[in-house]
Amino acid sequence: MSDRLAKPVPGVDIPPRPGQRTGTRFQRVLRTISLRQVSGGPRRAAGPGEVIFAAGFFGLSLLLLLLLPFQTDWLSRTKVFVQPRFWPAVAILAMLIFSGGHLLRALAAHPSGGAWDEIKGWLRPLEFALWFLAYVELVPWAGYLLSTILFTCALSWRLGYRSLRWMGVATLFALGTVLVFRSLLGVNIPSGGIYELLPPGGFRSFLMTRF
Repeated sequence: MSDRLAKPVPGVDIPPRPGQRTGTRFQRVLRTISLRQVSGGPRRAAGPGEVIFAAGFFGLSLLLLLLLPFQTDWLSRTKVFVQPRFWPAVAILAMLIFSGGHLLRALAAHPSGGAWDEIKGWLRPLEFALWFLAYVELVPWAGYLLSTILFTCALSWRLGYRSLRWMGVATLFALGTVLVFRSLLGVNIPSGGIYELLPPGGFRSFLMTRF
């Protein structure tokens, strides 16, 4: 950064002088930012994630504004400031204006390309949420013990731990989890439908109660 841009600007980098108006200080802030951008000073480039976030927030603000007439009322013979719709409208309009400004700034500073790679990075954690949902759906059918073993072994395989040693570790972890939550703590988990295939008796009741 050049010395000219590095110099402190009154009202921006140092406290305002006695008697200096706030409006003057704000004008100096805008003027300083404009000078630094136009003069080729260092400018932060917006990543593709910032553009996606700004666009999503702007879209959400626009959706809230469109839904405002259907979710709030405007009462007759009531002052404007106490109308049920007034302050939500002020807040949503502020969201829309500032998110629109953020989106324009991000688009202007965003280098082309790379958006899809960042989106895939955001979506990657959803894969493991889907794994867990599949596990929850499997428990009422295969039982808590078998479902937990399949879940831990499948996750170990997915994360690259594919040797017999790690499959054994995953199985032992699943067994320990079932013993703690089902047998020791007595957490109420539905018995698996697979246990219905066993002949009636004490062993079947034991599995349905403890595993």
